[in-house]
Amino acid sequence: MNISDLDLNRGFFQITLPYRWQFWIGWVIGIILILAGIVTNPAISLVGLLFVGLCSPGSLEADLHKVRQAAPKPEDLEKEALEKGFSIDSWWMGRTSYTPTTDPSDWILPAPGPATWNENQYVPHGDGTPLPEHPVNVGTPRPATISTYGIMMLLFVLGLCIGAWYAVENSTPEEDLTFLPYVALGVGALWSIIGYFRYKMQRQMADTPTSLVRSVAVGNPELVGQVRPSRSGVLRVVVDGHPNRIIPNCVNFHWSYEVKIRETTTDSEGKKQTREYWRTIREDSGGLPFILNDGTGGILVKPTTFKRTDMGQYLKRWESNHADSLKKELGMEFAARLFTGGNVVKHRWTVYALRIGNPVYLIGTTKSRPQEDLQNEGLDGTLQNTLLEVVGEDAPGVKATLQRGTELANLGRMRSSFEVMMIPLCLTLGGLVVTLINL
Repeated sequence: MNISDLDLNRGFFQITLPYRWQFWIGWVIGIILILAGIVTNPAISLVGLLFVGLCSPGSLEADLHKVRQAAPKPEDLEKEALEKGFSIDSWWMGRTSYTPTTDPSDWILPAPGPATWNENQYVPHGDGTPLPEHPVNVGTPRPATISTYGIMMLLFVLGLCIGAWYAVENSTPEEDLTFLPYVALGVGALWSIIGYFRYKMQRQMADTPTSLVRSVAVGNPELVGQVRPSRSGVLRVVVDGHPNRIIPNCVNFHWSYEVKIRETTTDSEGKKQTREYWRTIREDSGGLPFILNDGTGGILVKPTTFKRTDMGQYLKRWESNHADSLKKELGMEFAARLFTGGNVVKHRWTVYALRIGNPVYLIGTTKSRPQEDLQNEGLDGTLQNTLLEVVGEDAPGVKATLQRGTELANLGRMRSSFEVMMIPLCLTLGGLVVTLINL
């Protein structure tokens, strides 16, 4: 499939099906639950509707994934990629690692590999035209107003409101189910608040025109390009200090170390209950200035100045039944027993990163660079883009954000304004109506 064959404006309605096997499993389970609920208990169908809705991708996501899979990747960029998939590092110790095989934030169209880059990352790439995936070449995608997700979630919201009303109307005073409408109202209100902020970020991304680096001026531009190294170099991230957990060529990162704790408690009736949960023990983050090159030129970006940073899905995850050393194992077990009354049953390290060659999207503030910085880099100022740098400062009506992926990749995963805002509002209004009826 070619990007030119796609209609990036999906119109009013589109049926969407999963493109990952994990979501297909959830989708099929959801269909089975919907059918089972029709002949047994409608509440089961509600769970099925939720499953199908959450496992249905955005209206553009599956097609963009096909384009990404078919696009050729430069050999030098492929060599620098981490080995993908699941691997057993130590069967005896229960140590495994996993690098996701699909990355929705990766390039969709072919991107230039390091072998084609200029030594000076500020100058235009090749003939100076924008990269193939730049918005001036592909345009701005528009998701369908209603997709499979929208239909399923609307039915779920309708069924939940009717179910709450029916349960209260047919409950006995001893059961006291009058709290159900308040639960629906509370969930709807919280969902609406989250949806509102998502809607604001989507509208900002879709409505802000993308600037070209070669002509960018002081202000609050939207930029899309490729991460390339600055004079500051790159980071070799050693996750939690272990030599077997290394991520090279990073310009921004965040890692966390978590343990799964198993607790067994006894209730008032003497019944034992066991629960498991993850607790974060240590984490770290950092970054270095990098060059965003969109084909027309490069500009310096300071990622650590951005408060809103989205590096997509995790880059790699390691799990183990034991800590890195006997000392750490005993110390962690002692702390778990002392502070939680439980046992540590699993260890997990997860890293997120923005690396050299990755696509990057940002809305930030461009300001003049100090003359001292220009002199240290040996820049004479003949290129306008070398005189500026991008920082994550907000402006009136503009929220600075830094994301891995291009505008096409990020908007391609998003849902319509109707699905993001109106469906949560329907649950809020439905919960309010049921609450007022039962007062």
